[in-house]
Amino acid sequence: VLKETFKQLDKNIKITTRAKDGDYIAQKGIVCTISGNAQAILKGERTALNFLGRLSGIATTTHKFVKKVSAYKVKILDTRKTTPGLRTLEKYAVRMGGGYNHRFGLFDQVLIKDNHIKILKLGSKNCAISRVVKIAKQAFQNDKTVEVEIKNLKELKSALKVFPDIIMLDNMNYSQIKKAVRLRDDLNPQVKLEASGNINLKNINQFAMCGVDFISLGALTHSANNIDFSLIVQKKLRRS
Repeated sequence: VLKETFKQLDKNIKITTRAKDGDYIAQKGIVCTISGNAQAILKGERTALNFLGRLSGIATTTHKFVKKVSAYKVKILDTRKTTPGLRTLEKYAVRMGGGYNHRFGLFDQVLIKDNHIKILKLGSKNCAISRVVKIAKQAFQNDKTVEVEIKNLKELKSALKVFPDIIMLDNMNYSQIKKAVRLRDDLNPQVKLEASGNINLKNINQFAMCGVDFISLGALTHSANNIDFSLIVQKKLRRS
């Protein structure tokens, strides 16, 4: 994206990269060298640095979480809590940090949440969870992953009976998630479990050691700090 920013202004600008996406860069390290028309370079400077800093911040934040749970068989997932218009780039940055992408939108995966169940008015919450999962599985015939969000162990039991691909344990604490994993292992071990909500770098190990398959974190994209990059002129460029 840095290259494309400058190429949009002047196709003759030459960019030589010193690192590739996902590489570790030491402080004060050089990412690339740029040569060409000075006016075009200065026009593109801030936009290019904004992209680089934002996406590198997401990759770095993701890597911190991935490194924290490296001893466990758990995948770190992003969410749809991305900057409008930049989802593809921000999810790419998550992958470069060692994380994995959750769904991109409403088109590539079914995620049944509280609002869907309330709108459909299919009876009690536990009954509705079972019915909506069945409807989704019948509608898509294994073409799409079907995931359902639950908030307690009673809802988990209902969900496990109808074989969703993934069950999201939403805002459940460490103790509840340990019980949820044991329940899943006893009743339907093929269903994957995803922990989500109130998870950070300080407590993520507790959730990872519970035995969940995924941990999803909106913080990877909505709370990542930008990395500070600068463009420094090393010698005077010729006017064109």
